[in-house]
Amino acid sequence: MTEKSRIISLYEKLYSGEPWIDVNLFDTLSNITAEQASKKIHNCNTIWEIVVHMIAWRENVLRRLQGEVITTPANNYFSAVTDTSDEDWEKTLRLLERSQQNWLSFLKDYDMKMINVQYPANQMTHHEHIQGILQHDCYHLGQIVLLLKLI
Repeated sequence: MTEKSRIISLYEKLYSGEPWIDVNLFDTLSNITAEQASKKIHNCNTIWEIVVHMIAWRENVLRRLQGEVITTPANNYFSAVTDTSDEDWEKTLRLLERSQQNWLSFLKDYDMKMINVQYPANQMTHHEHIQGILQHDCYHLGQIVLLLKLI
């Protein structure tokens, strides 16, 4: 198995397969209602806000790897969700799915010779960014699972 295929496998497993952590994004989120996703617990971000944040970071890093230099907004892609309808929750889940498809498409065409190229704004390599999204998704998936237990 090549390094590229290992990376793609990790993305696929975390999103909708059987990752080492025993939970994946698709199964976890598809069983959450809009009401649950928008429920505010103390001063924590809602599940919905976390998912929107994840999508934004997935897009940000993908654009970085495609050569764009991006300034992260002051809110770190966290903002209140104003439309908490079932339809808008489904739209958010479709955006996450589209992000996943964009990542898989990018990774399948990715030239592994670029893996050690540094992103100019933070000097992190492509490899660190690619693995960083997996770490970021796992971190927030854990938060989502805990928030769901508290709801």
